[in-house]
Amino acid sequence: MNLDEPLAYFITFTVYGTFLQGDARWWRSRNEGVRTPQPFLEQWHRDRLNHDVLLLDENQRAAVDVEIHRFCEFRGWKLWKVNPRSNHVHVVVTASGYNGAKARNQIKANCTRVLREGWPIFIDRPIWSVGGDWKCVNNEEDLEAVILYAGEIQDRKGRDAP
Repeated sequence: MNLDEPLAYFITFTVYGTFLQGDARWWRSRNEGVRTPQPFLEQWHRDRLNHDVLLLDENQRAAVDVEIHRFCEFRGWKLWKVNPRSNHVHVVVTASGYNGAKARNQIKANCTRVLREGWPIFIDRPIWSVGGDWKCVNNEEDLEAVILYAGEIQDRKGRDAP
C-alpha cells in the first residue's frame, strides 16, 4: 500500500429518492456539511423526482452484498465491511491505487448491473442517487469505528425507511 493512501475508504451511497436535500433525518450539503431539516426543500425535491422510490428488498440487498464481495475480490481490494440497507449501502474497503470516488463509482456500477439483470423493474431508471459519500480512514481506531458504525450501529438506528 502506498503511504500516501488512506488505510481504507468509508463509502455510502443511497437509493434513488430516499435521502433528499432538506431531509428530516438531517442531510449534508456538499459545500456546507451537515444541515438541519428543511421540510419545504425536501418536498420541493420530492415533487421533482422522475421515478418512484424503490426500496431494496431482502433478496436485492443480498444480491448487492454478494456482488460487492465478488467485485472487491476481483479487484484485490480488502473489504472490511459491507452493509446493504433498504435505502442505502455502506462499504468499508481498502482499494489500493484508487481514490474514494472511483472505488465508490465502480462498486455502484457493478451493483446496478446485478440489480438490473435480476430485477427488470430497475431497467431504464436510476437505482441510486447521483454521487454518494466517501471518507478516508487513516488509522486503525477510525477503521474500527466506521466498521462498527456500518454494521451494528446501523442496525440500531432504524434508518431503513425513506
